[in-house]
This record gives sequence, C-alpha cells and structure tokens, in this order.
Amino acid sequence: MAAREHDDDSSFVDSAKEKMTETFHENDSSSSSDSDVKAKDKKHFPVPPKKNMATSWKEKPVHTLLGGGEAADIFLWRNKKKSAGILGSATIIWALFEMIEYHLLSLLCHVLILVLGIHFLWSNTLNLFYRCPQFPQVALEEDTVLQLALVLRLEINNALEVLREIASGKDLKKFLAVIAGLWIVSIAGSCCTLLTLVYICFVLLHTVPFLYERHKDKADVCLEKAEAELSKQFDVLHERVLSRLPSRQSKDKKLA
Repeated sequence: MAAREHDDDSSFVDSAKEKMTETFHENDSSSSSDSDVKAKDKKHFPVPPKKNMATSWKEKPVHTLLGGGEAADIFLWRNKKKSAGILGSATIIWALFEMIEYHLLSLLCHVLILVLGIHFLWSNTLNLFYRCPQFPQVALEEDTVLQLALVLRLEINNALEVLREIASGKDLKKFLAVIAGLWIVSIAGSCCTLLTLVYICFVLLHTVPFLYERHKDKADVCLEKAEAELSKQFDVLHERVLSRLPSRQSKDKKLA
C-alpha cells in the first residue's frame, strides 16, 4: 500500500511538473509572438525622426549669412572681375574726395559737362562723317521708381521697428550691444570723415567675409573665446549694476 501511495505521489508530481513546463512554454511563445508583432509594427510604422534643433549662425554658410544672391557673390569674390571693379571704383571715388580733396558739386558739374560735350559731338560733328546711331535716351521708368520707394519704405520701417524693440528693454544684451556699437561708431566718426568711414566699412565687407570663409575653423575658435569673455563681463555687470536697478514688474506690483 505504501508503495502504491508513493507511486501515486510521484506521478502526481510529474504531471504537475509537465503542466508547469507547458505553461512556461506557452508564456514564452506568447511573449515571443508579442515581440514579433511589435517588431513587425515597428517595421510597418517607423518612428518619425526627431526634428533638428535651430542651428546657430556659425553652422550656416557665409553666403547665407550675407543674404545670398548677387551681393553675397560680390562680397565673397565669387565673380572676381565684378568685385574688383566695384572695389576699384569705390577706391577711386574715395581718393578723389579725400586725397585730392575734390568736391561733390564740382564733380557733378564736370560730369554734366562731359556728358553734354559727348552728346553734342555725337549729334552734330560725327554724323557729318559717319552714320552714327542716335545717342541713347536715358529715362527712369515709373515702375522702377515706385519699386525703389517701396523697398526703401519697407527697410526704414523694419529699422524703426528693430530700434523700438531694442529700446523697449526686453533683450538687455542686445540693448547694451547696440549702445556699445553706437559709441564705437561715434569715436570713429570723430577721428575721420563720413566718406572715409563708409569706405572702410565697404573694404571690410569685401575682405572680412572672404577671409572668414577661408579660415572658418580658426575664426570660430577665436569667436567662441571672445563670446565667452563677453558673457563673463556681462554677468559681472549684471550682478554689480543691473540687478540693483528696479525692474518694471516691481513697479507694477507697487502700483497694484
């Protein structure tokens, strides 16, 4: 009897083990099937890629920073003949007014004398010996003048809007940068004439972007160091001076 009971217990234990193993296999197969389904879903429905963060101005090409188009090509010397011609013309004009001390009114009169003399010879003298075509007519079209006026109006309005935004005090760093820039320009204006200052800016536009594009890696390192130093100086200024100034929110709370 004891042997039979022992055999029954062992058979019961074996059947229980078989049931446990079957359940584990079923769970594994179900989990594997679920994982296969999820993998198929991932294959059929891929995760959309994350959007790139806004790139800084250092990561953009110099041609894009200059606005693109023909003006950027001129400043970057993509068309060397046109760039050299414009820079040479600006140099001649600067040399006439600054080195030779030529006056604007005298230049306008001399240009008009030259144009009238060429027109007179073209119309009266040369036609006696050669059959020359008529002198070209020069006239401004109404559409061109209206487009120019519209562009100037938009640019002036944009400049006034930017100045109003800066003067509102929302961006303190931009406000201080504009004040420092105007102060530097005022010092440069006291040292040289307006024409010389414009010519220097014109030469810098034709040289600095070109050199920056050629040596972008080294220039970015120097700019990062300068930016870090300026941020440190601004933090010191903010802690010592600007943080002690009463803000607009504190005034509004006192009034409320």
